[in-house]
Amino acid sequence: MRILIVEDEELAVKKLQKTLHAVYPAAEVVGITESIKTTVEWLFSHPQPDLILMDIELCDGQSFEIFNLFDVKSPVIFTTSYDEFALKAFKVNSVDYLLKPVQKEELQAAIDKYQRLTAEHKPGINLDSLVKELQLKLQPKDFRKRFLVKQAQKLVSVDVEDIAYFYSDGRLNFFKTEDNKKFVVDYTMDELEDMLDPARFFRISRSFYVSVNCIDKIDDYFGNRLILALRPSVDKEALVSREKVTDFKKWMGK
Repeated sequence: MRILIVEDEELAVKKLQKTLHAVYPAAEVVGITESIKTTVEWLFSHPQPDLILMDIELCDGQSFEIFNLFDVKSPVIFTTSYDEFALKAFKVNSVDYLLKPVQKEELQAAIDKYQRLTAEHKPGINLDSLVKELQLKLQPKDFRKRFLVKQAQKLVSVDVEDIAYFYSDGRLNFFKTEDNKKFVVDYTMDELEDMLDPARFFRISRSFYVSVNCIDKIDDYFGNRLILALRPSVDKEALVSREKVTDFKKWMGK
């Protein structure tokens, strides 16, 4: 399989080549280009490759411009850090769409998909179904911006960005604000999961959602768990359950 890599970051090229050869040792990288200009020049002067691995954001613009300057017949696997380009990517010969950094399993699945399409002599993919699927996945979700809660004999609106964490005592669910005010919230922890932005809040256990801003300290805890010191303090242990530890560390490292 002859592959052209279109990528403007040297480190990304090296990582992609390493991952590619790990999942498909027989792959031959016949060219590496870093811009719209050099890619078009390469395509005019070489036979079209079997497959193109193409970053969307190049040093001189979006790689979609390449398709306006050259009649690309090769199938393409796009790589990018930006979800917003996905729908546009699938409209130009795309076999697949991978978010960077490209993971070995995802690249393997994309290569397998390309080989399956080739074996079945299919010139392309069902764009209509893929676009519908991507629209569902990439449609911006309207996360909760505020909660209406009781305070004494009145109702008050609290902005989500002022909330430090949510927790349950087994009977009622609460949240505490960053200035240490405590309110009862009339939703289950499972219902909150669909309301809270996962970039800001993480469910560390069945009874706790924490915001990234409220974590003061993280310590190891027995049973391969973690224990968190939260700000403001809370009157129960904030434990990251064993099955959540790996995802929690990834979330904290983003």
